[in-house]
Amino acid sequence: MKPPRINRPPAISRALAARLGGTGAELPGRQESQLVPQTRLSGPMPWVIAIMVLLTAIAAAAGLALGNLTAQASADLAGGITVQVVNASPAARARQANDALAVLRESAGVSAVRLVPAAEVDALLEPWLGSRSDDPAAADALPVPALIDARLRGPADAPAIARLQQRLSGVAPDARVDAQAGWLEPVFGAIAALRWLALALIALLALTMAAAVLLAARTALNSHRETIEIVHLLGGTDGQIARIFQRSAGVDAAAGGALGLILAVAVVWLIGDRFAALGSGLAGAATLGWGDWLVLALVPLAGVALAMLTARAAVLRALRQML
Repeated sequence: MKPPRINRPPAISRALAARLGGTGAELPGRQESQLVPQTRLSGPMPWVIAIMVLLTAIAAAAGLALGNLTAQASADLAGGITVQVVNASPAARARQANDALAVLRESAGVSAVRLVPAAEVDALLEPWLGSRSDDPAAADALPVPALIDARLRGPADAPAIARLQQRLSGVAPDARVDAQAGWLEPVFGAIAALRWLALALIALLALTMAAAVLLAARTALNSHRETIEIVHLLGGTDGQIARIFQRSAGVDAAAGGALGLILAVAVVWLIGDRFAALGSGLAGAATLGWGDWLVLALVPLAGVALAMLTARAAVLRALRQML
């Protein structure tokens, strides 16, 4: 075993001995904190942790908002179907739509049904085709399908769609039944990919924070190496020394985490306000509830715990290699 190097003057050794009480017993927290001069892990560390908490909270907020959007959209579209009657003749189209409407109302598996008014359909198409009421000739040249909005008592799965299609084929051969949720399947797939990306970013940021704390702890430990060697010689334990650096890491992480959370709340609120101003039903569902805000409040607490555990593990490992 390599003998420890003692380069401190005797006065410092006597002072340390007095602080230790001449024994190697565990000391109370206030006495323990005097073994090594109390400095923060490093100057920029709170700012680094603040940035990590800021990015982590924003990524977590994005994942939670996307999850709420998916849940709300799935609930709204569960059991919803749309029947389109596509026929160039307005009279035949109207007749088949009325017959299909009567069949759906008599079906036991249908809980609600309505014929979408032509004016409502024209309003939906107006951003792309313009106002059809201003040009009747253009409206007749481009016939729009008749739409029936219905909701099933159960899920709008493939067997249910096939049964309704078969029943409608006798009275409305030009009718086509579609599950409303099917239109948004690509959107749901993209949202799921974004949620996985948010989780990956959170994991990456956690690893980055742990690496930053590890580097800062080892740097601070090396700067007090000779003092720590004397503390060991006089009976100080690795646990006592590790707790000093652990508390320092906790203080830095708490300060940086609080600042990062405040900035993250401001950013998330600002972005949410901009999405709410869009007035879109799908974008409006991407909101955060009280439970989601509580989850975001846990992000800096998780950062403090990660910083303290990382600092303690790093210091204990370095101390075992030092002496």
